[in-house]
Amino acid sequence: MAKLYTEKFSNSNTFKPKTETINFLLNYSKALKVSVYKGLKFESVMN
Repeated sequence: MAKLYTEKFSNSNTFKPKTETINFLLNYSKALKVSVYKGLKFESVMN
């Protein structure tokens, strides 16, 4: 039987990402372009 992970951990909200990580993710999301053509999705990074 599959193990269910329903317990709440007390330290789950203590993640403090670095500023560089946040900037990287924001810049990546700004450069990501999703195009739809005939029902197909194409993802491209515009760098």
